[in-house]
This record gives sequence, C-alpha cells and structure tokens, in this order.
Amino acid sequence: MLNEACMYRPDGSRLIALGLLVLAPVAVFAAMVAVDRTFGAPGRGMGYVVRLKLPPASGEIGLPQVRGPLDASRPLVVIDAGHGGHDPGAGSGPVREKALTLALALALRDELLRRGGVRVALTREDDRFLVLSERAGIARRLNADLFLSLHADSAPADTASGATLYTLSERGSNDSAARLAEAENRADTVNGVPLERQSGAVNAILVDLSQRDTAARSTAFAELVLREGAGRVPFRARPIQSAAFVVLKSADLPSVLVESGYISNPADAARMSSAEGRQALAESLARAIRVYFARQAAPDPAVAETPAATASEPAAP
Repeated sequence: MLNEACMYRPDGSRLIALGLLVLAPVAVFAAMVAVDRTFGAPGRGMGYVVRLKLPPASGEIGLPQVRGPLDASRPLVVIDAGHGGHDPGAGSGPVREKALTLALALALRDELLRRGGVRVALTREDDRFLVLSERAGIARRLNADLFLSLHADSAPADTASGATLYTLSERGSNDSAARLAEAENRADTVNGVPLERQSGAVNAILVDLSQRDTAARSTAFAELVLREGAGRVPFRARPIQSAAFVVLKSADLPSVLVESGYISNPADAARMSSAEGRQALAESLARAIRVYFARQAAPDPAVAETPAATASEPAAP
C-alpha cells in the first residue's frame, strides 16, 4: 500500500513547474508596478510627456487681423490664398501653388492698402492649412463685402495658359440653396432678414433671390478684373467661367475665384513666380476692386468711373 501511495505523490520537478506557473504572473505584475512608480513619477526616471495641439472647443478658428482704415463703414475685402500647409496644391518641384497664392495675396493686400479706401483681411498670412468651409467662414464672420480666392491651375499638357476668373455656377447655386435650406445656419440671416421667422418656402425664395443677386455682382466684378487687366495680364480665350466651387458657395457674399495661370505652362509659371507678374495682376485686381465699390456706392457709371476711383496713386484713407 505504501508503494502504491508513492505512485501518486508529485515529484520535485512537478512542484517546481507548478510554483513557476503561479509565481510568474505575480512577478510580472510586480515589475510593472515598479516601472510605473519609477518612470511615471514626476522628477524620477526618464518619463515622456506628449502634448497635442487641439482646436478650440467651439470648432471655430480665430479671425485674422483687419488692416486699413479704422472706419468700419469702409468696404472689407477678404483675400484667400488657396491651399497651404500639408496641401501644396498644383505643381511639383520648386513651383508650388500654395506659395504662389500666398505671394499674390500679400502683394494684393499691400496694393490695396497703398491705394487706401478699403479694409483688407487675409485668411492666411503664412504656410498653414485651412479647410474650405473655414475660408469662406472667415469672410462671413467678418461681414466681408467681397471675397477673392486665389489659385493657380495645372493641366496635363503644357500648352494651356492664361488666367481664369470663376464665379459660382447656376447649378451650384441651386444645389447650395437646397443644402442651405436644411442647414442650421439658415436660422441666421440672409441680407438682414432673419430666416427663422419665415416659412420653409419663403426661406428658399429668400436664399434663391440673394444668390441670384450675389451671382450678378460676382460676375460684374469679374468683368471689371478682365477690363482692368487687359494688356497687362494674359487671360484664357474664355476668361470668365462658372463652376460649383465650394469656397464660392456663400448666399449673400460676392465671391470670385482667380486662377492666375497654369503652373504646367513654363511661361505662366515664370510669370506667376516673378514679382513683376504678381504685381501686374495685383494692380489689376486692386483697380477692379476700387471701381466695383465705387459703383456700389454710386450706381451712376458717370460718377463711379471718375479718375479718383481708378487712379493708381494712394487715396485718402
């Protein structure tokens, strides 16, 4: 019987294996606690801190500085330099769209401030990325009177050349009105009319009428740019076109997207990269802006087209 009982007694190796099986997890846990106490405590070990830059809780970015006359009644132009940050836009190698658009935006800002009479704000003044809704949103939050989005085009063939002026297409306007009718911001105002007090049908009519008027004013400004740039800025054969650009979809803000040329065309790329080429377009845009606002203030063309409205010398602020 004694021998039979010994057959069922665990030997030493089995006891050791069983002990390791029980003690190993305990040892690992104790080591983890020790490491945490050593490296996780302030002032001890080699702890690391990761800091993330998060957007404001409201989701809105800060507004840019408004430059120019202190008189808030003076018209405000918001200039948007397309792309930026991790989005280089069109082009490859040394010529990148985001750099061209920023250089043109700064040149136009300086030209407008030199001439005086209008206030100016830029959506970006350095190499940063903004989503499309933020770009147009800045203009709306600033109650801008005119919004210009600056870009540079590209094409598969290097034969395409010339600047193009885009306004919002009629189809884009209709689609935008339909979406705007369902959006929360329809409870704000369109041309000063509080939409939350109107019926759904009236809301749609107000938005449609506002966009039609805005589209007409946008086209009128584009035609002025074409006129003022004649002989100085090379334009495409069809210089004024329309498309459903998201950045232009603002119900009551005249907006024009300026494609200053084709990066894929060597001559255009050289022109857009040069100070002389930028200045020619900046001056043409600045003259068109002055005439546009002169017409808004004095609808009579005889008054709006006076030399004071189109002169290149600085005007009184």
